[in-house]
Amino acid sequence: MPRKIKQLIKELEKAGFINRGGKGSHRNLIHPKGIAITISGKLGDDAKQYQEKEVKLKIKRSK
Repeated sequence: MPRKIKQLIKELEKAGFINRGGKGSHRNLIHPKGIAITISGKLGDDAKQYQEKEVKLKIKRSK
């Protein structure tokens, strides 16, 4: 069962990413090391497989 967009954002914030806002259903998060990611979708939507992969990769890079 896919995770929700809200869960992905919480994981990123826990890893040190800061939500810089966005337009519409897009959220731009950036890490102090300069790593950026954009997550699209409503908070209650299921995350797509590519989004989960990208989040995992960005968190790994930020460490």
